[in-house]
Amino acid sequence: MSIHFKLQAEVREGTGTATVKKLRRQGVVPGVIYGGGQRNYPVQVNAKEITDLLAHASSENVLVDLVVEGAKDKNKLVLIQAVQHNTLTRAITHIDFQAVREDEEIRATVPVFLSGEPVGVKQGGLLDHQVHQLEVRCLPKDLPESLTFDVTDLAMGQALHVGEVKFPQGVAPTTGGRVVIALIAETRTTKQAGAA
Repeated sequence: MSIHFKLQAEVREGTGTATVKKLRRQGVVPGVIYGGGQRNYPVQVNAKEITDLLAHASSENVLVDLVVEGAKDKNKLVLIQAVQHNTLTRAITHIDFQAVREDEEIRATVPVFLSGEPVGVKQGGLLDHQVHQLEVRCLPKDLPESLTFDVTDLAMGQALHVGEVKFPQGVAPTTGGRVVIALIAETRTTKQAGAA
């Protein structure tokens, strides 16, 4: 279900503003690995490789098989937890990796997409997609790249709630079942037609 990306990294020597600015000029993105019962430690990855990886993923929250040169335990399964971007250039400036174990549940936020043309839209209503990402819990192997929910049967005034949809096996939402994913709202035109 989940796609594991592969990425090379190195243990980063030195910290501080001057050091990371120098790394960025050299085409390197500083980062940190935390969790997994170990101390946090700084790493660095090639800027082009991490940019390409994220360009091919449906979200920034993906699983990565990270090979860390210079670390005692070279191979790590990590979840990209946070990505910082330059506000002007959108270049990646820092990345946080969370070490995970394959046999322990994780929490991750995945994108939500809708499919189908709702009955209510055919009746003149407006589809309001309210939840564009959803936090789920699952084993790393079950982490979906995204969630797609069918809204074909939604009529005017109806809503699709988290508790009404089927999630992939092994995946559960962390939010309550009453959270609205999408709804069909009446437009001014449909309200006036109904009043006439």
